[in-house]
Amino acid sequence: MLLLNAAPISYAQAIILGLLQGFSELFPISSLGHSVILPQLLGWDIHQNDAYFITFLIATHLATAIVLFLFFLEDWLRIFAGMWRSLVEREVAPDNTDGRLGWLLVVGTIPAGILGLLLQDALRSVFASAQSAAFFLMLNGVLLYGAERLRRRAPIKETSDAQASDHRIAATTSWRDALGIGAAQAIALIPGFSRSGASMGGGLLVGLSNEDAARFSFLLATPIIGAAAALKLPDLFGPTGDGVRGPALVAALCSAVTAYFSVRFLVRYFETNRLTPFAAYCFAAGIVCSIYLAVT
Repeated sequence: MLLLNAAPISYAQAIILGLLQGFSELFPISSLGHSVILPQLLGWDIHQNDAYFITFLIATHLATAIVLFLFFLEDWLRIFAGMWRSLVEREVAPDNTDGRLGWLLVVGTIPAGILGLLLQDALRSVFASAQSAAFFLMLNGVLLYGAERLRRRAPIKETSDAQASDHRIAATTSWRDALGIGAAQAIALIPGFSRSGASMGGGLLVGLSNEDAARFSFLLATPIIGAAAALKLPDLFGPTGDGVRGPALVAALCSAVTAYFSVRFLVRYFETNRLTPFAAYCFAAGIVCSIYLAVT
C-alpha cells in the first residue's frame, strides 16, 4: 500500500481517470472539466496544472485518438485516397467527395491547432480550479441547448451509411463552415467546455444533422487530439513522467476501452437523437458541483 500511495497518481486513481477520459472526451460533456472537478470532489491531492498530471493525461488522450482512428480506419483510407487524387489532379473534382471531406477536415484542424498552441497554457492556468470548471460546465450545457434551438434545419432521420453521411457533409459544408467549426473547438481549452460539444454544435449551426455533425466531430477529433498528445508525448518519457508512467499506461488502456464503446454508442445515438440530454446533464452537474465545492 505504501508503494502505491508513494506515486503522484495511484493505480486506482488512474483507472478511474482513464475510464472517465474515454467517454467524457467523446460525449459532449467536457473531459477536461471532469478531470479538474472529480479529483477535488474525491479529495485527491491532484491539480489540473500539476506538470505530472498534464503528462499523465497525454497518455489517455493519445489512446482516445488511436481508438478513433482505428474505429474509422476504413473511412480514413477512403479520405486519404480522395485527398491523394485531388493532389494528382490539382483540383477537388465535383465527384471527389472523399477528397473534399479530407480538405474540410484539414481546414477545421488548422484554427484549433493554432489557437491551442497559443492559448492552451494560459487558459488552463487561469481557469484550472474546480469551481470555475463547474461554472463553465453549466455554460457548456447552455451552449449545447442553444445549438439545438438555433439549428438551421429540423432534425430528420438520415441513413447511417458512412459514405452517404460523408457525401452530405462534403456537399453542404463550405470551407468557411469548416473553419468556424474548427475555431469553435478552441473554447474547449477552458475546463468545463466540451470539444466535441463545440464541434457538434457548430455543425448544427451550419446546417448539418445531428448524425452528420457528430460524424464530422469524431473525424475532426482524431488529428486534433492525436497531434496535441503526440506533441507533448516526449514529456511522458522525460523527468515529468517519473512516477506516473505505469499509472498512465493503465489509464490509457482504460481510456481506450471506454472510448471504443462510447464512439460506437454515439454513432448510433445521433442517428435519431439530440444534444438536449447532454445539455441538461452539464447544466445540472455544474450547479450541483458548484454548490458542493462552495460549501465544503
